[in-house]
Amino acid sequence: MAFWWPIIVLVFAYGICRFLLMLIPPNVPSIDVDASDVLDDGNQAQENSFIYIPPRGRTQQSDRKVQCYEPATMKYLGYFPALTPAEVEERVAQARKAQKIWAKSTFKQRRQFLRILLKYIIEHQELICEVSSRDTGKTMVDASLGEIMTTCEKITWLLSEGEKWLKPEYRCSGRSMLHKISKVEFHPLGVIGAIVSWNYPFHNIFNPMLAAVFSGNAVVIKVSEHASWSGCFYLRIIQAALAAVGAPENLVEVITGFAETGEALVCSVDKIIFVGSPGVGKMIMRNAAKTLIPVTLELGGKDAFIVCEDADIPNVAQVAARAFLQSSGQNCAGAERFYVHKDIYTSFVNQVTKIVKSVSAGPPLAGRYDMGAICLQEHSERLQNLVDDAVDKGAEIVARGIFGHLGEGAVDQFFPPTVLINVNHTMKLMQEEAFGPIMPIMKFSTDEEVIKLANDSRYGLGCAVFSGSKRRAKEIASQIHCGVAAINDFAATYMCQSLPFGGVKDSGFGRFAGVEGLRACCLVKSVVEDRWWPYIKTKIPKPIQYPVAENGFEFQESLVEALYGLNILDRLRALVNVLKLISEQNSGVSSKRND
Repeated sequence: MAFWWPIIVLVFAYGICRFLLMLIPPNVPSIDVDASDVLDDGNQAQENSFIYIPPRGRTQQSDRKVQCYEPATMKYLGYFPALTPAEVEERVAQARKAQKIWAKSTFKQRRQFLRILLKYIIEHQELICEVSSRDTGKTMVDASLGEIMTTCEKITWLLSEGEKWLKPEYRCSGRSMLHKISKVEFHPLGVIGAIVSWNYPFHNIFNPMLAAVFSGNAVVIKVSEHASWSGCFYLRIIQAALAAVGAPENLVEVITGFAETGEALVCSVDKIIFVGSPGVGKMIMRNAAKTLIPVTLELGGKDAFIVCEDADIPNVAQVAARAFLQSSGQNCAGAERFYVHKDIYTSFVNQVTKIVKSVSAGPPLAGRYDMGAICLQEHSERLQNLVDDAVDKGAEIVARGIFGHLGEGAVDQFFPPTVLINVNHTMKLMQEEAFGPIMPIMKFSTDEEVIKLANDSRYGLGCAVFSGSKRRAKEIASQIHCGVAAINDFAATYMCQSLPFGGVKDSGFGRFAGVEGLRACCLVKSVVEDRWWPYIKTKIPKPIQYPVAENGFEFQESLVEALYGLNILDRLRALVNVLKLISEQNSGVSSKRND
């Protein structure tokens, strides 16, 4: 005991010191970001306050301008240039020069960059959420959940574990290379290109940027033409934080434009990350094939939401309502197919419809309205066509939300939350990605049946399974062909930023977030070196040196069996033969020298 007592005291003291150090706040400087032109204080200049009327018969691209407006009110916000291919190439070239400097930065410097961002985000949550809300139509609460919390979680994970996963990783050298050290090194790729969607303008910029910059890369992000106003403001935050740590200018660029701008980006970077539709994703791949750069595609989904008869119905109904309301055009491709066991079908439908009937659509900054805003022009017409197709094929609308507090010019930018029953897989609604507040609910009888239904989709992003038996829920989820799964919850996987995110089939491939997403921004290099250099060096055995000896193959055959044979006696016998052949070869060489 006398021997262990000092060790126990030292360990205890070390723990106390670590705890006290945690109480000391890190020295993180504040940054100043000009937000005077994005605050809706009611005193904006006249030219920036009129109602935007979408052009008819021509596209924005023909004007070489990205027009920005609030989808919930159609209030005009301004415009940004649609960059030409030459301008994109120049931005990438500037980023490439900055990256060569940043690649030599320390992890200490990179962590300070993250802390500065985290401090600003926490202190300016309302500003960030308001900008996101004005540009996409989401509520402040949804902006906080999807923009702020996810980004803060990613930053916190990188601060905690990022360096560990980017340090060289040592691997087993195997039996034939015991005298070697084997490791994997992670080097920055160079310039990462990202083409991101409009549904989370803040997080969709910060998500690829954080991984790229922390791993030593530069990043050029093409923001959606439907969320350029907010994206260009969020760039100011990033630039201020980079300047605060002495990072080179142009390390992070945000570019605006249309398809031509995105195509030029794909052709000039070292990797492309794309978040969008399957159709555009295939175009991205074709362009990336010209230079053979790696591609990560996140192409949306048609997630299955499965409710077994032993689930907690009142709680699951609340989760289901939020899951499908968050499928609005202003938010995310959430749950779009709801499968409920026949024994609880009526009860579940009644509870969900009660929630939906209490929801009305309206400008998100005008109150607590939770859904309805459609960021894309004419998308509400497409949603109505999906509903009409389902009704024509036998579906029944059992609940529909109402509009409230809408201006005349913005009605087309909203779609009432709609619940349908008696749906089946012949309906377009159950096969095509809706990206809107439509909830089709279908019955199932057995676990085998619901697994088959869930897999009957060209998408494979995620799923959610609810059951009173955790084992049963896990068994069902394990058989659904998708990239992410939540057990007795919905979309919880994305809040765990240590986990990779992505799908299969038409939902894309590759992963961002987690270790996999961080290392996907790296050149993964395998390195082998001598373990006991210079005392033991690699030397080719005599029997297989050039010119190869007559017994060269016999030597090689015995060596393979000595290393990999299944029977220990056979391996020992083979090893003896290897040593014998080496001895004979050395003896023969000595005899020739003596002659």
